[in-house]
Amino acid sequence: MQNKGFTLIELVITVAIIGLLAMVTLPMAEVAVQRSKEHELRLALREIRAGLDEYKRAVDEKRIIQSVEKSGYPESLRELVDGMPDASNPESQSKIFFLRRIPRDPMDTDSNKPDEDTWGKRSYQSSADAPEEGGDVFDVYSMSPGVGLNGIPYKSW
Repeated sequence: MQNKGFTLIELVITVAIIGLLAMVTLPMAEVAVQRSKEHELRLALREIRAGLDEYKRAVDEKRIIQSVEKSGYPESLRELVDGMPDASNPESQSKIFFLRRIPRDPMDTDSNKPDEDTWGKRSYQSSADAPEEGGDVFDVYSMSPGVGLNGIPYKSW
């Protein structure tokens, strides 16, 4: 009658094979998670930038009343969600909305921050090389110090 259990050598070999498979699988899973977060970052940047462009277009079309001394961009990201009075139809007191919500920067790990504060904001007057906040929001960027799978820092996306 044969022993139906594993011998010590078979058990060690099985554990070694499982460990080797785990070592190979773990980095692939980490890359998949990073790729997913990078996809979310691209979508969030595209959504906010489209809202900023629509806001500027509404100012240019005189649907939002703004001083000629201003850049034509919103003072904060919150204005994109809260909406602005529609100057093309003042009797109705309707508003123009540009975003349903402010997407969160998926690279930001601080869950206590409001979504708007997870983004770096660049004012119209600041340069692209050294973005600074100012009286308006011309563009947004990730404040993550990380580098994407494509080799480009997230701040530069």
